[in-house]
Amino acid sequence: MTNPIRDIEDSDVLLITGSNTTENHPVLSSYVKRAVTQKGAKLILADPRKIPIASFATLWMRQNLGTDVAWINGMMHVIIKENLYDEEYVNGRTVGLDDMKAGLEKYTPEYVEQITGIPKDQIVEAARLYAKAPAASILYAMGITQHTTGVDNVKSLANLAMLCGNVGVKGGGVNPLRGQNNVQGACDLGALPNVYTGYQKVDDSEVRNRMAEAWGVDTLPEKPGLTATGMMELAYKGDLKAMYVIGENPMVSDPDLTHAEKSLANLEFLVVQDIFLTETAKLAHVVLPSAAFAEKDGSFTNTERKVQRVRKAVEPPGEARDDWKIIADISSRMGYPMEYENARAIMEEISRVTPSYCGINYDRLEKEDIHWPCTGTDHPGTPCLHVDQFTCGLGVFHPIEYLPPDEVPDEDFPIFLTTGRVLAQYHTGTMTMKTPDLNALDPECFVEISGQDADDYRIQDGDMIKVASRRGEIQAKARISEKAFKGTVFIPFHYSDAAANVLTNPALDPIAKIPEYKVCAVRIEKA
Repeated sequence: MTNPIRDIEDSDVLLITGSNTTENHPVLSSYVKRAVTQKGAKLILADPRKIPIASFATLWMRQNLGTDVAWINGMMHVIIKENLYDEEYVNGRTVGLDDMKAGLEKYTPEYVEQITGIPKDQIVEAARLYAKAPAASILYAMGITQHTTGVDNVKSLANLAMLCGNVGVKGGGVNPLRGQNNVQGACDLGALPNVYTGYQKVDDSEVRNRMAEAWGVDTLPEKPGLTATGMMELAYKGDLKAMYVIGENPMVSDPDLTHAEKSLANLEFLVVQDIFLTETAKLAHVVLPSAAFAEKDGSFTNTERKVQRVRKAVEPPGEARDDWKIIADISSRMGYPMEYENARAIMEEISRVTPSYCGINYDRLEKEDIHWPCTGTDHPGTPCLHVDQFTCGLGVFHPIEYLPPDEVPDEDFPIFLTTGRVLAQYHTGTMTMKTPDLNALDPECFVEISGQDADDYRIQDGDMIKVASRRGEIQAKARISEKAFKGTVFIPFHYSDAAANVLTNPALDPIAKIPEYKVCAVRIEKA
């Protein structure tokens, strides 16, 4: 997030898209609710389902799946035509507006309505609400990123925020809501194939030499590694022989699970390190039991870039050990000794090699949580990014052309499918499905379907439905709901016994390599 969570309550207008906020981020959603009900903020929601947060919205726009670039471009078209953008901010802090203006010419409200299904008057209303706000915040999640145009979607939101001067201001920003508790920290500390810690690029020789010196080796590879989806594809072809999976459950979370299962079966050696015996761990040649969050010391970095201490509360059960101890032992046996006394020693190394974390240490974290970048031990941290200037200097507008989803309904598969989460379950259910009270709330998979589609297919609430895509089929109970609209069904992806990801499309965003989980074509029938 460019802004801290507390800034949500200082926003005059909130634009939420691609986020079922109350169910996926229930604590953060309370800030949104307070902003609307107690602080007078207006909420614009763009979502293909009538999710619970819609009841707090001044304006809810229901877009066709995979059309986000079009409606964002439509808003910017109106803002520019009506001269509502922040001219001083744009002239002083950005470049490239003329090129973007030219690209936006055709995105009239009428044209956008044809693509998105959003009435043209709503596009105009949303544009005026957002542009006229003294401070407007954009909140988005995986409903924006999990598309073949995920990077384009994010760039479009950045364009919109810069156009109206909403980056680097209190109550503004472009704020991605992370999907797991420490995914921000994992990315910060190098769990990506093309960067070291702090997003220092692998192909930068200066960075590479500095890291090699810090780690006491002569050289480091200059070629980026493989993405998770890239590994699966090579495993499927037989070109990747071994895989080490830590804290992930691809046998439920990967798209096109039939393909994923064949990929893992092709491996000569699969190691899984986790706190429970997941569906993926059951396929492994070796399972390494690791300690859960409350059983170890360390730190998490949350969605607002805030680094927080995690302190050991209980002993890990059985043979479970800290993740870092397991990794260090394996590294040492493979010829590179990793010798750390404790988690504090690892944080000290993080501070030495990571510019954005260099002022963060355990002594400070005992007393306070710190937002990175924190560039010295006397630096207070940076809750709000880009206040005076962007990291690259001037912000760059990127003209983005709308591209349709990789797969759309046709005669054989006439229904859209989108996937997501429910409040009571979390990700692949590794922990939540071991909790009886949560299972009582959402015990099994379901197919959320509109009343119109239910009538057309002669389906009653609670009937078993067969859902098929080009990749496979599952069966689950029908849940007729006002959240759904004709032509689109929703299935939560948590449940391995009726895994939505048997159906989903593995087509990737060409840059981020993220699968298009949020859009595919299916057919349905009463089982």
